[in-house]
Amino acid sequence: MAKATFGAGCFWGVEAKFSKVKGVVSTSVGYMGGDFPNPSYLDVLSRITGHAEVAQIEYNPELISYEDLLAIFWQIHDPTSLNRQGADRGEQYRSVIFFHTPEQEKIAIKSKQDLQNSGQDNKSIVTEIKPAKEYYLADEYHQQYLAKKQKSESKKNSV
Repeated sequence: MAKATFGAGCFWGVEAKFSKVKGVVSTSVGYMGGDFPNPSYLDVLSRITGHAEVAQIEYNPELISYEDLLAIFWQIHDPTSLNRQGADRGEQYRSVIFFHTPEQEKIAIKSKQDLQNSGQDNKSIVTEIKPAKEYYLADEYHQQYLAKKQKSESKKNSV
């Protein structure tokens, strides 16, 4: 198994998208990239920690490639939007790829360059590519949040 870690706005949506991908074994949400030990959601939200909200993906590279995961990453958010995705604003919502190996770094850099050179966007891609740092798992409440919410809504509607 291999790991990939992406920040692309609110981690709930990012995690939900990747959790449905064939070859993804597990997903979780948390915080990476800051200098504040063991941050809480409120710490990150207050913008004092430097962390990004991220989804960490464990995947089987025999079933899905890192390149394919990056293709999904580029599609699910606006990589030209600095510290903002939709209504969410702040550095915790930045577009960032945290690489776990030198090979992932090379692939991520090439993928970003290819997207920029494609002319798909007239704006510059602001996505950061950084080495993975310590990953702090978010509270259970945040894990698979959208799937839990959808399940809860289904139960309410069936009553």
